[in-house]
Amino acid sequence: MDSEIRKKFEKREHLFLCERAAFSDKAKREHPEEPCTVRTAYQRDRDRIIHSSAFRRLKHKTQVFLSPEGDHYRTRLTHTLEVSQISRSVARALDLNEDLTEAISLGHDLGHTPFGHAGERALDKICPDGFKHYEQSVRVCRVLEKQGKGLNLTTDTLNGILCHTKGQEASTLEGRIVRHCDQIAYINHDIDDAVRGGIINEEDIPYDIRQHFGFTKSERINSMVLSIVSNSGDTIALKEADEEMFNKLHSFLFEEVYFNPKAKAEEQKVYGILKGIYDKLIEKPDKLPESYHHIIITDGIERAVIDYIAGMTDTYAVKFYENEFIPKSWSL
Repeated sequence: MDSEIRKKFEKREHLFLCERAAFSDKAKREHPEEPCTVRTAYQRDRDRIIHSSAFRRLKHKTQVFLSPEGDHYRTRLTHTLEVSQISRSVARALDLNEDLTEAISLGHDLGHTPFGHAGERALDKICPDGFKHYEQSVRVCRVLEKQGKGLNLTTDTLNGILCHTKGQEASTLEGRIVRHCDQIAYINHDIDDAVRGGIINEEDIPYDIRQHFGFTKSERINSMVLSIVSNSGDTIALKEADEEMFNKLHSFLFEEVYFNPKAKAEEQKVYGILKGIYDKLIEKPDKLPESYHHIIITDGIERAVIDYIAGMTDTYAVKFYENEFIPKSWSL
């Protein structure tokens, strides 16, 4: 076999992808290693992310609603899978590298905190150097996974993860696809969850937005995807009229859902939980798992504690807090 399968995939990329695509045979890693015999570099990135412990923990991390009752609300994992599906569809339609797009999508939220963006805002206040989940996602891939060895992903995948939200655009079109599709995914599935939770009704969405994009979640996603596919070339973007309406929908979501008292009633407690855990671990670093001890040496106790808290699931954070601060009943 001797790498012929991988080379076949690499050759196929050059035959079928457009000249603006990222090609896996040009990919670089921070630490050089022997290529896989059957997988391209980006396929290998995808597999390493899927098999990481941080990826598994996403299933118990909040997307928007804290401790929702019911099995149908999104988690950070289901959000990640929806981003991956939408991003791959766009990449395929534009003859760009679907494998790279998938790897970036699957890794983009690996560093997200427990309790969704409420947890991120809390850690940003607590951490002496601030906290951004996209930077933490890269840190998970480079430093924290595999007992400090990291996943050794390609620089294209790491760049796409780092640039999947605000600020500088990704260096590849595949990474820029993920930025747009992340927004398309969370806007539409957060509306779906908000309707399910009784926060809003579909009819509350301004009529001109529904008339423009469609009257169901599927219609809206399809309209947005088609807009990107028909409008993209040297860059990735919605059509101007669609971008304007998209921003209006985004503003509606913030006003009616993200800052809705019913949806955020428990958010003030998040800071108290995470600050309590942080202070306890700073005071007693021996409570950190042994795998974090090398971070204390290299980056300091504050960084080690932030890394540990950021990796917690919602349920684990609550359990840790209860064990440390809530009195246990006595059996008499």
